[in-house]
Amino acid sequence: MEKLVRLLRRNARLSDGELAAMLGITAEEVAAKMEKLEKDGIIVGYAAVINEEKLNEAAVSAFIEVKVTPKAKYGYNDIAEKIAQFDEVESVRLMSGAYDLAVTVKCASVAGLGKFVQERIAPLDGVLSTATHFVIGRYKEMGAVIGNVRDEREPVTP
Repeated sequence: MEKLVRLLRRNARLSDGELAAMLGITAEEVAAKMEKLEKDGIIVGYAAVINEEKLNEAAVSAFIEVKVTPKAKYGYNDIAEKIAQFDEVESVRLMSGAYDLAVTVKCASVAGLGKFVQERIAPLDGVLSTATHFVIGRYKEMGAVIGNVRDEREPVTP
């Protein structure tokens, strides 16, 4: 199963036949393993890695650090589940360190992002503070190199 998962991480578009050839098993065995991985919640979805700069989208991506007060019995789960329900949210992770949750979001504009933090995240019961970090460039996403993001201007040196 581990080798199958590793292959899928690199390319989820491989057919059962292609995966079978790589693994030395039949396509039917691959299909059965895939079904089990999905049923067991190990594979929870499939996604394409998109180079958004080439789409010319005006979307704004950001990481939001969220400091919270955990609730008795639920810990961080209750607030993390609430945050995960928002359409703008791409991921929510429990972190160690100075903040508790790392939230990745995408909004249509900087103003939209500000409104999202101000009206959706900050008012949640238990949120103590937030810190927003804007993504200004991407080099690699989900293991895939996005592309050449070099600035062709000459560097300025003192």
